[in-house]
Amino acid sequence: MSEFFFSVAESGGRLDKFLSENVPGLTRTAAARLAENGGCAVNGVAAAKNYKLKIGDEIALTVPEPESADIVPEDIPLDIRYEDGDLLIVNKPRGMVVHPSHGHYSGTLVNALMRYGGENLSGINGAVRPGIVHRIDKDTSGLLLVAKNDFAHNALAGQLKAHTVTREYEAVVHGVVRRDGRREVNAPIGRSVFDRKKMCVTDKNSREAVTRYGVVAAYARYTRLRLVLETGRTHQIRVHMAYIGHPVAGDAVYGNGKPKWLNGQCLHAGKLGFVHPRSGEYIEVVSELPDYFIKFLDQIKDV
Repeated sequence: MSEFFFSVAESGGRLDKFLSENVPGLTRTAAARLAENGGCAVNGVAAAKNYKLKIGDEIALTVPEPESADIVPEDIPLDIRYEDGDLLIVNKPRGMVVHPSHGHYSGTLVNALMRYGGENLSGINGAVRPGIVHRIDKDTSGLLLVAKNDFAHNALAGQLKAHTVTREYEAVVHGVVRRDGRREVNAPIGRSVFDRKKMCVTDKNSREAVTRYGVVAAYARYTRLRLVLETGRTHQIRVHMAYIGHPVAGDAVYGNGKPKWLNGQCLHAGKLGFVHPRSGEYIEVVSELPDYFIKFLDQIKDV
């Protein structure tokens, strides 16, 4: 399920109208239905769709995941970089959502996987996320693991939890990062109390987050970085880079403006390494820089 939290700044509006205006992809009819079914609370109490909002009201909305029957196999091409009887590694394009959720019921990686071989995916994460071991953001391109059975899924999830999976990214960030500067960001990440849809560096209700990075190339106004995740928190690289004053180029949530040549963030999951759950062999897969990334590097050379 997806959860949304809001603090009301203006009074007088209806609850269903407020939700439809503030939750991407949610119609007023759908908002009203969620409220009628007890999916929306105001100040901790279930509220009706026509509740009149007051300044300071705290709204919590819960949007359930679609039922498994709603996940339609779709004929979407998959760029598979490794596959055997236990798992596969997919090179996800930028702009593709990993699994169905509110506002994204089709065109996702899971829709494509269901067509490719939905009967051969692990069920640990439920019917909505079959085989999905970990995720990357919609506008992040690159490699991710998909498990074909529960044995592989449990083993791979255990490696992720133990921080033994190699996850290396390439990014272009705003500003010039010093080559002799710090090489690690060690700052806990939790949900923002000001905007519940965003993450932030905070000591409250947070988890340890460590990102290592190095400079690949410097430009007049940008820097290309190679980053390694020691942990895997939601939006970790994007939050950490913004925290040190070098947000990822094109990041509409944590950034400081969208470059005119870039439609989405310049962040690519380029290397994935792990111990195979059955053979014990170390597997490492590399994804080359995608076209959008290379094009952006060409554009910023003269900026």
